[in-house]
Amino acid sequence: MKFSKRLDLFGDEIFSDLNNRRMELEKQGAKIYNMSIGTPDFHTPDHIKKAMADAIADDENWKYSLRDLPELLQAVCDYYSKRFDVELTPDMVMTVYGSQEGMGHLGMALCDEGDTVLLPDPCYPVFAAGSLMGGAVPYYYPLTAEHDFLPYVKGIPEEVAKKAKYMVVSLPSNPVGSIATPGLYEEIVAFAKKYDILIIHDNAYSDIIFDGNYGGSFLATPGAKEVGVEFFSLSKSFNVTGARISFLVGRPDVIAALRKLRSQIDFGMFLPIQKAAIAALTGPLESVKEQCKMYEERRDALCNGLRSIGWELPNGKGTMFVWAKIPGKRTDSMAFCMELMEKSGVIVTPGASFGPHGEGYVRFALVLPPDKIREAVEAIRCSGI
Repeated sequence: MKFSKRLDLFGDEIFSDLNNRRMELEKQGAKIYNMSIGTPDFHTPDHIKKAMADAIADDENWKYSLRDLPELLQAVCDYYSKRFDVELTPDMVMTVYGSQEGMGHLGMALCDEGDTVLLPDPCYPVFAAGSLMGGAVPYYYPLTAEHDFLPYVKGIPEEVAKKAKYMVVSLPSNPVGSIATPGLYEEIVAFAKKYDILIIHDNAYSDIIFDGNYGGSFLATPGAKEVGVEFFSLSKSFNVTGARISFLVGRPDVIAALRKLRSQIDFGMFLPIQKAAIAALTGPLESVKEQCKMYEERRDALCNGLRSIGWELPNGKGTMFVWAKIPGKRTDSMAFCMELMEKSGVIVTPGASFGPHGEGYVRFALVLPPDKIREAVEAIRCSGI
């Protein structure tokens, strides 16, 4: 049987080789420090779990939901007003099964074959996957140390900008850890208006941002609601990653387009999950703020430790990841990751898996407590790598 040529657009799963070797080393009794995948190790707040458990006990909640609950859409609007000072209406909000699924389908709702889209490089892989599934041709704008790993719209050729349908922006950024600087979003809005480009902002990490900086919303920028939409996730802030609770918010016409596509392939988010989302959005936020402090302690343990053994200053201003240049003259990030795992037991993600400009870097996930991170750094030091 011949399968769709669409599958040829995607490479092998980036973690498979690392994971297979990890299991072999663990069988041999090796000490492993897995900092490759961004799965939070913090606990889900009790009030969210209770809301879901109570909803699960109600037989009515096991039927097709068929829609986003009006009270959930309003909860998102109220949260955005309180948290980001952004006013939304329910027609500007819809649920998605995690930002990854939402981004994967949005390209299909927006693009025709041959459309040009602007994607960051390095970027989270689904940014490219969603565009490719929509038949689009990606143009990668580089995130480089020269520009503090931030979008630099002045570097995008005008002939490319004139053809572009949408531009993906992700701040705080996975994998590179950069955060928005004053005036950056205003530049992006002006760029979008000049060339009639939709901005798709990934805002999964606004609650994990360090050094006293503020994690806001792109939509708070004047004019942004006219040119953009934003993916907003509860996964990392409230540790509900497995429940896949995210939202697309912003321009109503874009929301309606994705909702129309989604209506063809599912019957709505499981009602107990919607109830859990309402509890998260309307409940206390103290745990979110405390968790950010704990991530910052982990960031400090890792970055200070790596610098102490000769690594260049890593980039870790936000998100639960740290982006670090490979030490020495090594350039092959996958080979380095395999060698690092073999010699130290520390598993990280090769930068090249996030795009060509990721080569020469690796991504650490802050999924271990500070004492374990310091152990990992010491294991790297002792390895001599």
